Amino acid sequence: MRVGILALLHESNTFISEPTTFEAFERDWLFTGEQVRKQIADTHHEVAGFFKGLEDYEQAITAVPLFAARTTPYGPITEEAFSQLVELLLTELKKAMPLDGLLVAPHGATVSEAFPDADGYWLTRVREVVGNDIPIIGTLDPHANLSTDMVKSCNALIAYRSNPHLDQFKVGRDAALMMGNTLAGKITPMMSAALPPVAISIQKQETTAEPCLSLYKVANEQLSQPNVLSNSVMLGFPYADVEEMGSAFIVVTNNDDQLGEDLVLELSDYLWEHREKFDGDLLSIDECLEQCRTLDGPICLLDMGDNVGGGSTADGTLLLHAIEDDPPGKSFICLYDPETVEQLNGLSPGDSAKITVGGKTDDLHGEPWTGDVKIIGFYDGKFTESKPRHGGMTNCDQGPTVVVETDHGTTIMITSRRQFPFSISQLTTFDIQPSDYHILVAKGVNAPIAAYQPVCNNMLRVNTPGVTTADMRHLHYENRRDPLYPLEDDFDPQRTTWLV
Repeated sequence: MRVGILALLHESNTFISEPTTFEAFERDWLFTGEQVRKQIADTHHEVAGFFKGLEDYEQAITAVPLFAARTTPYGPITEEAFSQLVELLLTELKKAMPLDGLLVAPHGATVSEAFPDADGYWLTRVREVVGNDIPIIGTLDPHANLSTDMVKSCNALIAYRSNPHLDQFKVGRDAALMMGNTLAGKITPMMSAALPPVAISIQKQETTAEPCLSLYKVANEQLSQPNVLSNSVMLGFPYADVEEMGSAFIVVTNNDDQLGEDLVLELSDYLWEHREKFDGDLLSIDECLEQCRTLDGPICLLDMGDNVGGGSTADGTLLLHAIEDDPPGKSFICLYDPETVEQLNGLSPGDSAKITVGGKTDDLHGEPWTGDVKIIGFYDGKFTESKPRHGGMTNCDQGPTVVVETDHGTTIMITSRRQFPFSISQLTTFDIQPSDYHILVAKGVNAPIAAYQPVCNNMLRVNTPGVTTADMRHLHYENRRDPLYPLEDDFDPQRTTWLV
């Protein structure tokens, strides 16, 4: 038996004016054929789990790697780039036919300029190519904005159960084992889905803390029921202004559609009954910095409005300005600014320079910071992560990197590429020791926790403005579901829950 492997992943922030190009994928992941196996099989990604699950299955199944593409979250994919990606994916698929099954890894929150439901579009095209007789089983990021087309194109979809995403490999392996059992005739996966009218605050999406902890407890209890093969919680991605934006649930049963429908509605009812717990309670910059003066360090300040993993600019300066204006202690921050990296090129460690850094992508994340700095070091920006961390990556490249120190002792890492802070190796590889600092700024909400919590005594989420603001009420939506809590409140949830 031959099972194809396809992956096309991008988390698209529609509030960013700058789009994601084909070149962005070429810089990160754009692999076909055996390059997919060579580049990904030894990572912690779900595609690596696909390979492992097929290898481990009790009957011989040949993995047929076809296509894998991903890049850093940012603006919607250009129409031209998305067309190129899909055509390349379909070309590789057609060349490999016939296949007995397909394992797919969409993200679930991909948007192109032409297709708001980009994942649903490419999955539909894939189903058209292979027909209805072979199973398509896939994984999803729990930040997916689940659509009808995603569900109808696949026999089963399974989302990671952790945020930060530490179980991607396991979920990929689980999907592959489900494929094996399907091909062996042991099970007939049937998928049910519900989209309750609730958008969960990004601040409340950490799965090891309340309120998600209790939600997942309810979901986990369902797994013990006969004929339940899997279930998934889609926390949703609030930074994509699309019709499906918000939470969703999937239950995959062994040929029991009614059971699946009952269970997704059970999860939907639970979320609605506890909806107020899933709305954010937000702390301002001033409130967080005031707490920093009394809390034990190191303290991780999570810059929610410039959440790189949510597609933000990575050059927000609001926290840098506040720290420099009244330093609460020795601090570290990372900013994307290739212009400043180029400006400092040619100087040496120990040299002084005046820089204007950050705040250059747009006017939503603070003004550029100007000041005198001392050069600490120059680096190639490459680092590795051996442990399972958010995103499943092992090899990273943030481009040429300069580390400088301000007169107040703030360390600024300046990168040539946007890099979300999922690994503490991003610091230690470049001679930055977390224990030397009272404050470590990480531009994220939940993704950095797995890396930073072990080295920090306290974690504070900061309600900074920006394209990834934690307060959805500050985002201008035009295409989302309506009504949708917490943006609306006085309505009947049963009449506004979508069933797929």
